[in-house]
Amino acid sequence: MPATSRIDLMLATLNAADVGSLESITEKMRLVEEELRALDEVELAARTAEALGALRRGEVAEFQRARAFLQSKIGHLR
Repeated sequence: MPATSRIDLMLATLNAADVGSLESITEKMRLVEEELRALDEVELAARTAEALGALRRGEVAEFQRARAFLQSKIGHLR
């Protein structure tokens, strides 16, 4: 899959990561983390893992900030 398509898929996944069960949101974020690692974006993948940690701890505001940060940075990868 071309990098642009992967980026678009990650952005769509992040946009959808604000609705659904905790399990489905966690799975969406894991998918984004895997895609970032596949693109060798290790720092962004680590930030995704941090966002997942915030979600697990119930730190919703921190999770939302991290997700917005990821959306911005991934958008710049195009």
